Order: sequence, then structure tokens, then C-alpha cells
Amino acid sequence: MEPTMHARVRSGDPEAFRELFRAHARLIHGYVLRATGDRTLADDVVSLTFLEAWRLRDRLRDDGSGVRPWLMRIAVNTLRNSTRARRRYQHALARLPTAETVPDIADEVVGRLTDAARVAAARRGLDRLRPRDREVFMLCVWSGLSHAEAAAALDVREGTVRTRLFRARERLRAFTEEELARERPHRSALERPAPGGHERGDHRLTAVRSEEGKAREA
Repeated sequence: MEPTMHARVRSGDPEAFRELFRAHARLIHGYVLRATGDRTLADDVVSLTFLEAWRLRDRLRDDGSGVRPWLMRIAVNTLRNSTRARRRYQHALARLPTAETVPDIADEVVGRLTDAARVAAARRGLDRLRPRDREVFMLCVWSGLSHAEAAAALDVREGTVRTRLFRARERLRAFTEEELARERPHRSALERPAPGGHERGDHRLTAVRSEEGKAREA
């Protein structure tokens, strides 16, 4: 009888881990990239996730849940730890001058949304979600895990996943609209021409022409 993938992983079969990496590395990378907008962090989390999977390989069981939820549970925990470590580091350097950087998000973050203002608003709205709701949204909506797989990845009941996902969708929709509403007055002010702008320009042009006429008469 051929050994199952679970058994091969538990035994430390190098080829099994190569197959595991090829099958799921992009899933984990996409999850982290959408969560943070940071490609470097996504690369790091992928590497750390598979290192941790190797260390914890004997905990993979043939319980019918599959390898993907087991890996994603490790990835979620790895991202949490990496984020906390990065936050502590940033706090330590808070008083040092730093160059402002813009995360590389856009299409990777919100999928099919193409309007730039809505992209930014959705990104800010996502940050306002509760961490647990945000994790469920990213696993089910962005990473394509089923409710059962997300439940296994987060070690919660499937009903809990359904509740959090429903709440996340509703709140993200509301938060996005709120963020867009906040942006509209600012954008309108930037696009609106200054009062009397053309008149001031006409006065300046008239003054210049007057001076040129005086010069010619002299």
C-alpha cells in the first residue's frame, strides 16, 4: 500500500515536503501579501511556515481535514508572531527618522476591485476589522479555503467561521463606504478651482499688456 501524504510528511520524506511546498507555497504567500502588502514579509512567512511544518511534522494526523488547513494554521500563527516581532522592532525605532514607504498592494489586495479610491478605502476598512474576523475573511475569501478548512486552520468550530465571515463581510462593506465618504470632501476640495482664479489671471494679463503698451509709447 502506498503511504499517504500525511504519513510521508510525518516520516520526514524530503520529496513529500517538496510536493507540499510546490502545492501550497503560493497560497501562503498570497495570504500574507494580501494581509500586509509586504512582499518581503510574505517571503519570510512562507519560509518560516515550512520550517515550522518540518519541526511539527509528527503532529500531522490522518483525521480527514487534509494538509492545507494544517499548513494554514501554521502560516496564520507564523504571521501573528512575525507581525508582533516587527511591531516591537518598529516601536524601538520609532524616534529615528524613517523614509515613508507605500505598501505594494493594489490588485493583489482587493482582487477584482479596480477603482483606486475604493481600493484604498477597502484596505483601510480591512484594517478596522477585528483580527479574528480579518483572518477568517482572508482565509475564506482571498485564500479560497472552505469553511471547514478555515475552521481547522484556526482551531475553531465551523459555525464560528460562518459567523465571523458574515460579520466581516458586513463590517468591511460598511467600513469601506465610511472611508470613501471621508475621502469625498477632500477630493472635491482638491479638484475644485480656486474662486476667481480666472479673473485673477485676466487681471494679471491686462496689467502685463498695459505695461507693454506704455513701453512702446515711450
